[in-house]
Amino acid sequence: MGRLHKRYLEGPRIYACIDCGTHLSTADQIMSKQFHGRGGRAYLFHNAYNFTIGPIERRVLITGLHSVADIFCIGCDTCCGWTYKEAHEESQKYKEGKFILEKVRLQKEEW
Repeated sequence: MGRLHKRYLEGPRIYACIDCGTHLSTADQIMSKQFHGRGGRAYLFHNAYNFTIGPIERRVLITGLHSVADIFCIGCDTCCGWTYKEAHEESQKYKEGKFILEKVRLQKEEW
C-alpha cells in the first residue's frame, strides 16, 4: 500500500480523532446524532475523511441486519466507527455509504 496523506479540514467545528488529532469530519456533515456505537453515543455523517476501511462484516444492529466495515484513523489506527456498505431492510437504505463516528473517539477542534 502507498503512503497515506492526511487531509486537513478547514473551517470551524471539526471533529478529530481523540488519540492523535487527525481530522475526521465536520459538524456540517452530521446527518443525525441519534445513533449508538459500541462505546455509547455516535453520530451519522454524510462524509468522513482520513481513514482506512477494514473487512466487510454482516452485523445485526439495533435497526436490523447491515453489512458494515470498521473505519480506522490513518494517524494512529484507532477504530473510530464504521461505514454502512449495505442495509438489508428497505427502510434503512439511506445509511448506505454513510459513516458512524463514535462520540467517545472524537474531539472537537476550532469550536
